[in-house]
Amino acid sequence: MITKTDIIADVLKKNKNAEEILRNFGMGCLGCPSASMESLEDACNIHGLDLDEVLKKLNE
Repeated sequence: MITKTDIIADVLKKNKNAEEILRNFGMGCLGCPSASMESLEDACNIHGLDLDEVLKKLNE
């Protein structure tokens, strides 16, 4: 299960569809250095995304 505190790099490892899902939400720099330090919650805040909606899609 993916949580809001998971680091983006870990989210990409946990869900094989995570890259596509996150890109569909508008997160484009999934390979940038921030991805190895930034939580999903932080990334959603930076990109103005609804965290609950992103989590729901990632955990389907």
